[in-house]
Amino acid sequence: MRETSATVHSGPHGRLHGFIVHPRVQAGILLLIIVNAVLLGMETSPTIMAAAGGAIRAADTAILTIFVIEIAIRLFVHRGRFFRDPWSLFDFAVVAIALVPASGAFSVLRALRVLRVLRVLTVVPSMRRVVGALLGAVPGLLSIGAVLLLIYYVCAVIATNLFGSAYPDRFGNLGRSLYSLFEIMTLDSWSTGTTRPMMAEFPYAWAFFIPFILVASFTMLNLFIGVIVDAMQTVSQAEHDDTLDALDRTQDHIETELHVEVRALRDEIRSLRALIETRAGG
Repeated sequence: MRETSATVHSGPHGRLHGFIVHPRVQAGILLLIIVNAVLLGMETSPTIMAAAGGAIRAADTAILTIFVIEIAIRLFVHRGRFFRDPWSLFDFAVVAIALVPASGAFSVLRALRVLRVLRVLTVVPSMRRVVGALLGAVPGLLSIGAVLLLIYYVCAVIATNLFGSAYPDRFGNLGRSLYSLFEIMTLDSWSTGTTRPMMAEFPYAWAFFIPFILVASFTMLNLFIGVIVDAMQTVSQAEHDDTLDALDRTQDHIETELHVEVRALRDEIRSLRALIETRAGG
């Protein structure tokens, strides 16, 4: 069994696996992603492209070729498991989009090449944890968003009834009221641009807008932050628990092996003692 395992790890499959997960290789891929991001930014400058467009395109093609080779190696190493890993699927999709001919009807896909920069999320573990926490927080964020939408709807109906006749451009109907309230929620000139001018005709306008801002901007924002922080703590705790479980399994394995070796050593000592006693008696 040990010979079989050694053969697997020493074969082409094992060597490629060791190569693709090597820290230096991962660091090199990360460096290429950053360089590729810089090149894609340089391509947006007509002046730079006029001076060094050929070299930039050649470097971009070379980096894309390396990315394709990396994906091919990972497909060979992981095989079916590759398509069960969401991060691997993300890498595959990003690189595949870059291979689509960016001409004719597909010219719009040329702008999507910048998605290759997002591969940094799959290379840096800390970024993967952040994205995982955000995805884990989606159900809670959706619930808060539903509450916020309900508050918006109620406040928009009230604002339309209160201020619609005097300010039809901002509160003339439900849609305009919703947009105006969203603008107010961002705190963009909510006082000087909206509330104070309206108070000339509606002195009580502040009594509507201030509670709305307190609820929609501050309270709901803190709820969003709280859900995300809780998700981050959950992910961190899960990783901590996994690490402890791995350590416990390793410790149990070591203790089991030590117990077996100690028992084998005792048997050998007992055999040697019996052999010595036999020769001494003879």
